[in-house]
Amino acid sequence: MSEAQRRPLEGRGIVVTRPAHQAAQLAELIRAAGGTAILFPVIEIVAVDDLQPLLALIDRLDEFDLAVFISPNAVNKAMNLIKARRALPPHLKLAAIGRSSVRELKHFGYTAVIAPASRFDSEALLELPAMQDVAGRRIVIFRGDGGRELLGDTLTARGAAIEYVECYRRGRPQLDAAPLLKAWARNELHAITVTSSEGLHNLFDLVGKLGQAWLRKTPLFVPHPRIEQTAHELGLAAVVLTSQGDEGLVQGLTQWFAAQH
Repeated sequence: MSEAQRRPLEGRGIVVTRPAHQAAQLAELIRAAGGTAILFPVIEIVAVDDLQPLLALIDRLDEFDLAVFISPNAVNKAMNLIKARRALPPHLKLAAIGRSSVRELKHFGYTAVIAPASRFDSEALLELPAMQDVAGRRIVIFRGDGGRELLGDTLTARGAAIEYVECYRRGRPQLDAAPLLKAWARNELHAITVTSSEGLHNLFDLVGKLGQAWLRKTPLFVPHPRIEQTAHELGLAAVVLTSQGDEGLVQGLTQWFAAQH
């Protein structure tokens, strides 16, 4: 195997925009492929202002048939509080949308999780057999502030009783874009990875007018069509849709740079 095959991202600077505490795996995969991971977390995860609604819901978890976790942050925030207060009811089934959320639940000792095997979004979860016949079921959805209503709306239409509970808030961090602008100017920044539409909007705002001009010329790697659509709405032309998860992003990066030779 040649050096280019073993280290396909050699000499490439790749921006990782995941929240700081979730960037390590993607950064490591980029480094393992020979690239330089440039960490620029465009979303920060902060505690909710008032924990009382979440704690009150945890105390009455016995009322629910299914708990759905929208993200790894939802798992982490909710499960730490649940563990501190009580045991999960034995009858309560767990569902999650993505691989990272499933992994996070495994860290807490839960492996029987309803989750999609390939596409990682609300639509894919809703397609699973276990999510079809939910009439009369009580379902709690652990999530961040806001977010899409598709999951709850669809389950409600199928006859379930839905409650949302917020476990964390997403904020835009105070970041200095100067290191990114310098990397662009020195031709040391070759690609950007973005894993949410909100994160892309934050990145666009954080880099300012000069950075937006660079951004329009830099290949952007995204793991979901919704983010691709947001990128096009922002006027970004070089958008590469990859498979989902960190491995999917790195595979997309590897294939794209291989094709440039």
